[in-house]
Amino acid sequence: MADYRVYCMDGSGKITLAHWVKASDDDEAIRKTHELKGDAPRCEIWLKSRLVARLSSAGRFERVDP
Repeated sequence: MADYRVYCMDGSGKITLAHWVKASDDDEAIRKTHELKGDAPRCEIWLKSRLVARLSSAGRFERVDP
């Protein structure tokens, strides 16, 4: 299990939620972030210094290649 960091931002880009997520891989981290993000317009998932994915308010995500 890895410790992913999740940052959710408001419409102006200010962080409104910072959370640690334990997940076995990127896909699990994305699923868990969908569950906790609420109505945040945008969230980013990080593993150490690697940006894993960006999630939008519409539930879409953009995976960022390593």
